[in-house]
This record gives sequence, C-alpha cells and structure tokens, in this order.
Amino acid sequence: MEALRRANEVRSKRAQLKKDLKSGRASITTIISEPPDFVMTAKVFDILMAVPKYGKVKATRFLNQCRISQGKTIGGLSDRQRRELLDLLRR
Repeated sequence: MEALRRANEVRSKRAQLKKDLKSGRASITTIISEPPDFVMTAKVFDILMAVPKYGKVKATRFLNQCRISQGKTIGGLSDRQRRELLDLLRR
C-alpha cells in the first residue's frame, strides 16, 4: 500500500510539473539542471514534450544532437549529456 501511495504521489507531482511547464511557471532548464526527486525516473523526452513549442520533432532533434536516447531518464543523464542539453535549451 505504501508503494502504491508513493507511486500515485509521484504521478500527481509530475502531472502538476507538466502543467507548470506548459503555463511557464516552471523552467525546463531548472528541471534538467536541478531535478526534484519525483522527476529523476521520468523520461527526458516526456518532460521536453510538456514545454510549449516543443513538439516531437524538436524534442527528438535535441536528444539526437546530445546523443541521448528517447528512453533515457533525467536521473540517468551523464554530466556531458546534461550540459549539452542545457546549452541547447538556453539558446
């Protein structure tokens, strides 16, 4: 029951984060550079897709440029991948 409660809590926090990204209340660069615990297991592609003006094509292009697979989680990013992605997002 505890695991189920935690999973539901993580899902609801991620849903709120995606809403905040869409509305501009949260910054994608902050999420990538200093990810909260509940985002560590989220896929980078899914979080990028929540940002306005970032569709499948742009998100895929960014990941390909940084040599990041679409299945990579935010917590699984190497320092190099995180740095390159942040550089692209800040442009």
